[in-house]
Amino acid sequence: MESLGAFLKSRRDRVTPDEVGLRAHGNGRRVPGLRREELAQLAGVSAGYYTRLEQGQAETASEQVLDALARVLRLDADETAHLHNLARHSSTPRLAEPPAEEPHKRVLALLDSLGEATPAIVLGRRGDVLAWNRSGHALHAEHIAFETPDDPERRPSIPRMFFLDPVTRDLYGNWHALARAHVAYLRLTAGRYPTDARLAELIGELTMRSDDFSALWANRDVADCTTGTMRMRHTTAGVLSVDYQVWLQPDSPDHRLEVYTPNGPGSADALRVLSRWNGIPR
Repeated sequence: MESLGAFLKSRRDRVTPDEVGLRAHGNGRRVPGLRREELAQLAGVSAGYYTRLEQGQAETASEQVLDALARVLRLDADETAHLHNLARHSSTPRLAEPPAEEPHKRVLALLDSLGEATPAIVLGRRGDVLAWNRSGHALHAEHIAFETPDDPERRPSIPRMFFLDPVTRDLYGNWHALARAHVAYLRLTAGRYPTDARLAELIGELTMRSDDFSALWANRDVADCTTGTMRMRHTTAGVLSVDYQVWLQPDSPDHRLEVYTPNGPGSADALRVLSRWNGIPR
């Protein structure tokens, strides 16, 4: 889905000589960022070795070399983890059909303990909804049947909904910021699971069917997605703002319990309206 060399080049292109203390002589530079030779020198490796690494001709790279490259390229923690993930796998991994994801019983117990007062959903590694409570369903997807997560073949895909479903797109006032977060997290996941055939299929489908996704994917941004704010224009609840935070379980690190809390009294009132409309006890 992505090669180590392609990611390195994309990060090299965004670092200017001035940022790493190099003086650019004249205006004849033909690259937008660092030259390969400059990056190699700053990272303490030979130019020939780095060139082979970027071209996919070097068999391996040590953790020390990767960390040195990450330091020069000013990668953050998520980007550095992605760099190491890519280095551990072949640039052309053999795809395999993964088993259907099932939420761990502890995750479901935690979801159940929240009751219905707090909207929440359980997401799989590809962003499929594995479970949700009724308030989480009402907040995100009133137009989809509540029972769909029970069938692995019918589970709602948050990335597909985000980029291909106009109802979902209209729901978010800050759609563009959330879209960037979704794509950056999907790339991080792709680095962790390069052989996941369903993940490759999802990325391919979104690239072909959504110009927005294709443009964001081409940026090669990488980030985890653990907290943030959703500004929503809900058909039933009206305008509201909620914070989301992700809870992870050691038993199932791929599965994310995403919990939503209102920002202010107005948004809390909107969630109560949503619950009453859907007959949800609070």
